[in-house]
Amino acid sequence: MTVAFWCVFIACLLPIVTAWVCGYFRGKQFGKIDNKHPRAQYGQLEGPGARAYAAQQNAWEALPIFVAAVLVAHLAGVDASKSAIAAEVFIVARILYPIFYIANKDALRSLSFLVGLGACIALFIMAA
Repeated sequence: MTVAFWCVFIACLLPIVTAWVCGYFRGKQFGKIDNKHPRAQYGQLEGPGARAYAAQQNAWEALPIFVAAVLVAHLAGVDASKSAIAAEVFIVARILYPIFYIANKDALRSLSFLVGLGACIALFIMAA
């Protein structure tokens, strides 16, 4: 499996890991996790918990773009070492994204979002 494909696997785990972080904030804010009505409880989160939930949602939203970019680059025969660099940049940016989001560092969060998006665009351009 190529490095870029391993990065796809890691990207698939990011929303799940962020969900665990949301679980921590749900327990902290409400004293327990409501597993019968989790979405209603997510909607009541405030502060870092609400930002963690938003970061999780954004991780899901970013995933299909990245998966498509990696697959298109692979199918187009892009050099694996070049696609690996772009994929690794995406992963680093997307790991930093929820950290900055939860910490309420909006400029850094936006920068990490743009870097991740730029990595996806780079993969598509390399495939062109």
